[in-house]
Amino acid sequence: MYINILLSFLVGILIYTVPTLADQTYVVKSSTNWGIWQGWGTSLAWWGKVFGHRDDVSKIFFTTTSTTLNGQSIPGLGFNIVRYNAGACSYNTYQGAKMVNSTTIKPWRQMDGYWLDWASTSPTSSSWNWSLDANQRMAMTKARDNGANIFELFSNSPMWWMCKNHNPSGASDGSENIMASNLQQHAYYMATIAKYAITNWGITFASVEPFNEPSGNWWTANGKQEGCNMKVATQSTIINYLRTELNNQGLSSMKIAASDETSVDQSASTWLSLTTAAKNNVYRINVHGYQGTGGNRAAMYTLASSAGKVLWNSEYGENDATGVRLVTSLMLDLHRLHPTAWSYWQPLDAGGWGLIDANNDAATLGAVSQKYYAVAQFTRHIRQGMTILDGGSDTVVAALDSKNNKLIIVAVNLSGAQYLNFDLSGFSGVTNGATVPRWYTQLGSSGSRYVSSPSDTVISGMKFRSYFNTNVIQTFEVSLRAGTGGPTTTMMTTASSAMGSIPTTTMRNDGGTVAQFGQCGGKDWAGETVCVSPFTCKISNDFYSQCL
Repeated sequence: MYINILLSFLVGILIYTVPTLADQTYVVKSSTNWGIWQGWGTSLAWWGKVFGHRDDVSKIFFTTTSTTLNGQSIPGLGFNIVRYNAGACSYNTYQGAKMVNSTTIKPWRQMDGYWLDWASTSPTSSSWNWSLDANQRMAMTKARDNGANIFELFSNSPMWWMCKNHNPSGASDGSENIMASNLQQHAYYMATIAKYAITNWGITFASVEPFNEPSGNWWTANGKQEGCNMKVATQSTIINYLRTELNNQGLSSMKIAASDETSVDQSASTWLSLTTAAKNNVYRINVHGYQGTGGNRAAMYTLASSAGKVLWNSEYGENDATGVRLVTSLMLDLHRLHPTAWSYWQPLDAGGWGLIDANNDAATLGAVSQKYYAVAQFTRHIRQGMTILDGGSDTVVAALDSKNNKLIIVAVNLSGAQYLNFDLSGFSGVTNGATVPRWYTQLGSSGSRYVSSPSDTVISGMKFRSYFNTNVIQTFEVSLRAGTGGPTTTMMTTASSAMGSIPTTTMRNDGGTVAQFGQCGGKDWAGETVCVSPFTCKISNDFYSQCL
């Protein structure tokens, strides 16, 4: 008995003395300003073609209310950005020509296009069919009705008949597949859809993007989706044509985004190679996040900020349903790339790609992944109109909600279990002893999912701490006293040196009205500048002001 007690005592000592990670402290910097957050979003192709008619799906993605799915209550993600795909497919025959199908593409990845043949440019002629693509359009209008307020029109491929081989999946060898004679036709197609959407769908696209990963050599004739390689010189030409065609449609204030390359490094390379005229016609640089944790995000940010361009991560996706890869990459984006919006590619898909597992062939929905709840830790708290701040680490992001006097902190611990400390000494509005509501999710194949803990975390002085198990992401909402604790207007060094001093007024005053969160000013801004009541036009930087 004595020996057993002694052994138990010694084992207890050994267990107790196993070294643990030292606490980490992160200083949230109130003096940084990495831009006004425009929002979170998703592309509608392909899932919109299959599920666009479903009200529950729309509410799950575009509201923050809880919706029942397969008997389970799901907290909405609150996306507000919609990327609508201008399809490239049609199944008609004209003058003996018809679309060439890839042998591997699934029908739900073939998005219907509106311009059926080259007989007429008139959108009221029989060469156009505006009744097609009903489900994706329905997904867009349902999103709008549920609160989405930023819309982008983008293309994966020109219409099949604009392609050299009539195949909207790509060329046989992955080379450039758009016919030289159809560069302006493609621009006209995009501009015509944008104009039609205003009049007939009640949708005004904030921007038009004529490409999708155009430098990729994987867009081949037997590919599994629509795609089209385009040389950078071709991209420049189309961008300039698109500006002309939008202007011709009376859409001079509608912006152009480019080039949606697959990675930040390829995005930087393409941007540097565009002509000066094309760069001048691009309002926003869209990048994709398929480089994962790789790539020089800081260099891409410097390129965009020095050129005075808005920067989005307009497409991210991978097959890790645990959420670890997504959280790691997104944290790096927010801390180094500094986009003002982020969009997930396929929230409904199989094989770990979807936030919710989906069988698109059978049009059925399955389990909600841990990745879904990891996304919720960001999207339900960092909201449109907030200012993104430096959280002090690649694993911490902060956002200031000036309207509601809150500081949002999202942090992840991918190391051993430990306490994380958050230093808020840069904020004068912090109240000693105040509680800090928190929400947490266990990254992995199972575990806690967006669990609320409203009162167990308390500010001590100008700091608070919270215990993190391994692979846990937490979100905190710190209340600030009204009128205190906001960030200064100092930009990051790379941005301020390129942009110059921040103006105290907008650059124009044309007497129009702009809705909440809309752009209302900035260098070379040609649109309306007066906000609808009760919102005012607030400066983000030299090139962007927003109604808040």
